[in-house]
Amino acid sequence: MTKADLVDKISSDTGLSKADAQRALDSMIDNIKKALKKNQKVTLVGFGTFSVSKRKARKGRNPRTGEEIKIPASKVPKFTPGKGLKDAIK
Repeated sequence: MTKADLVDKISSDTGLSKADAQRALDSMIDNIKKALKKNQKVTLVGFGTFSVSKRKARKGRNPRTGEEIKIPASKVPKFTPGKGLKDAIK
C-alpha cells in the first residue's frame, strides 16, 4: 500500500475529502518526526511505539577492498508493534 492508497482509504472511511485526508496524514507523520527529533516516544495504544535508538560507533569492513573502516555512532528511528497490531495480523 502506498501513501496515496492510504489517503484514499482514509478519505473513504471518514468521509473527508482526499485533500483533507492528505493533510491529516501529513500532519501525523510530521508530528511523529518532530517528537522523535526531540528524542520523545510516540505511543499509539493498540498499534505500536515509535522511538529513537542509539547505535554505538563500530568497526566495519569495506566489502570491495576488505579495508577496515570506522562507522560513526548514530541515532535511528525504531518502531515496536503493539499487541493489537500483532494480534490483527495473526
